[in-house]
Amino acid sequence: MAHTQEPLSQMPVIKFKGQDFKTLRDRCLSRGLLFEDETFPADISSIGPWLLQGKHLSSLRWERPQDLLMGKAKPHFILEGASRFDIQQGEAGDCWFLAALGSLTQNPQHLQKILMNQSFSRRYAGIFRFWFWQCGQWAEVVVDDRLPVLNRKYLFVHPLNNQEFWPCLLEKAYAKFRGSYQHLHYGYLPDALVDLTGGVVTSIDLHSSPSDLVTMVKIAANAGSLMTCATPAGPTGKATRMENGLVSQHAYTVTGAEQVQHRRGWEDLLRLWNPWGQAEWRGRWSDGSPEWEETRDPRKSLLYDNKEDGEFWMSCRDFQENFSCLFICNQFPVNLDLGHTSYERWSQMTFKNRMTPEDTTEGLQRDTQYIFSVPESVGGSNVVVSFNITPQHIKAEDEKFPLNFQVFKVDPQFQHFQERLPSTFFSRFRSADKGIVTKTKYNLTKCFTLRPGTYVAVASAHREAVEFLLRIFLKMPDPDRNLGSGFNLRALQASLPENGSQQSIFYKYAQQGLGIDAAQLQRLLNQEFLKGPPADTFSLDECRSIVALMDLKVNGQLDQEEFSRLWSRLVCCQSVFQNAQRNAGVFLSSDLWGAIKDTDFLAGISVSSELLDLMALRYSDSAGKVSLPSLVCFLMRLEAMAKTFHKLSDDGKGLYLTEVEWMNLVMYN
Repeated sequence: MAHTQEPLSQMPVIKFKGQDFKTLRDRCLSRGLLFEDETFPADISSIGPWLLQGKHLSSLRWERPQDLLMGKAKPHFILEGASRFDIQQGEAGDCWFLAALGSLTQNPQHLQKILMNQSFSRRYAGIFRFWFWQCGQWAEVVVDDRLPVLNRKYLFVHPLNNQEFWPCLLEKAYAKFRGSYQHLHYGYLPDALVDLTGGVVTSIDLHSSPSDLVTMVKIAANAGSLMTCATPAGPTGKATRMENGLVSQHAYTVTGAEQVQHRRGWEDLLRLWNPWGQAEWRGRWSDGSPEWEETRDPRKSLLYDNKEDGEFWMSCRDFQENFSCLFICNQFPVNLDLGHTSYERWSQMTFKNRMTPEDTTEGLQRDTQYIFSVPESVGGSNVVVSFNITPQHIKAEDEKFPLNFQVFKVDPQFQHFQERLPSTFFSRFRSADKGIVTKTKYNLTKCFTLRPGTYVAVASAHREAVEFLLRIFLKMPDPDRNLGSGFNLRALQASLPENGSQQSIFYKYAQQGLGIDAAQLQRLLNQEFLKGPPADTFSLDECRSIVALMDLKVNGQLDQEEFSRLWSRLVCCQSVFQNAQRNAGVFLSSDLWGAIKDTDFLAGISVSSELLDLMALRYSDSAGKVSLPSLVCFLMRLEAMAKTFHKLSDDGKGLYLTEVEWMNLVMYN
């Protein structure tokens, strides 16, 4: 049994089916051949007979993208950025996977970990690779780029404009990961969310959910969460388009939430996306509805776009009436209590084990007791227990999760037992609160609200031997009652209206509710965020630099979406700054290297020692100290410049710019 306090995502990547991408690619390049994957062959076995019933198989072909395009255009892995609108579901009923993938496209950092930097031009050999999370480790899955087509039409995900192929190839890799395309035909949203992130899923029952769904969704989005939802099954038990435009027994992505001015009040809205790429909601606040014609909300042009792209708005009330559940996935549990997510701390205990039913004694599994301690009360759900099973260890016909578990409180007379509690303990005590359950074939998660004390989780297998990963998340007390100088998030929370959302801060400073320019951003940061000495304030020039770095529309202002991206980066920078200050009481230029490694949005970015020395000169004072505003500008500029290089470079080694392009790049950004 393995036990660690560190996330297992730090462990080496598994080579799925023992295939090494670089070795296979280099072999193909040296021989002038295109890769053909023998472990996932181009035949019916990789698709599955159920998905091909009633089809003329004589017309089935497996073709590579350049052959499908027949020289009319060049295939691209990603064209102008990866987006949910690149995805259009095909014959497989894998909306549960595609809805999770659609949400992942809104989290570029996680998406890039799965997609990596691949193309059809640079060292192309007909082989691609993708990462999926598998029971505590990332698994690298390689595939060739032969796609199944029937009568010249794609069987599964369709590439956007017949040129952008990352969704098709990713779907193929996931089909290989699960066994076949047929294994993607109907599944569970939490399984896809976990496979794409390695996170933990919180399930929200919409029939008893809190009234303020908009704030809940915004809190989850600010924490970088993936969000999906599903409609209940209809009479036929199949995905069927209903009169209101929704599809029964179907998965959707939650892509936004807003309060919109309507008549004399406000309307709470959610934005959803359908992996079909069509079939949109036809009720209130749908595309072309009277409500959008009536609203005088100044953000209407930014929020509302009447397109047949599968994305639409609907009121929270209609959402709760038509959808059965909402799933939120994050690396750590997300507490949806208003305003508390940003400074929550969770510890994690991780165990890997194998259980066999033959070892049971009196109904309890041997060697499957996991003792943990709940710290002082912190309010709300404070313990999350999550089991994950590798898909390859479960038979296709098995519908139930192969494990059960219970949590018991351990009274003082039994707390001297360090490894296992005696059977007499279980005859005297009842299990703790059952908690909120999310359960699929491969994942089982329960959220508990437990009083401080010692507890034990006891697991048992049903029939088959099973390998599993157990993670126990414990909410910890906040050690920083006073964060001191710098970016004071607690002071910010106290200054906000009751809903505690960043939306309120945005509209407090935005021009007519539309955007924030550099001068307004300077007032916002210095008045709402910083409580330190005058030397630590944001200058107007620094704020102009920040606006230019985040200004995707190049209009000199930050809209709400751009401000949301800035907000998440400021919170991250604040955490890095505070961690360094705890060690030395001050942030020094020598801490810049550690800051890069600790900054989430800089994952995968490295710098040379020469550049680091230059940055120390540029962003520190004469004493070598770095202020929070300077650190923010440094980390955000590093991200922007690294991403710009990779976007403009054809080979990843260099780039060519005209004089105009060069001047526009360096003089504005």
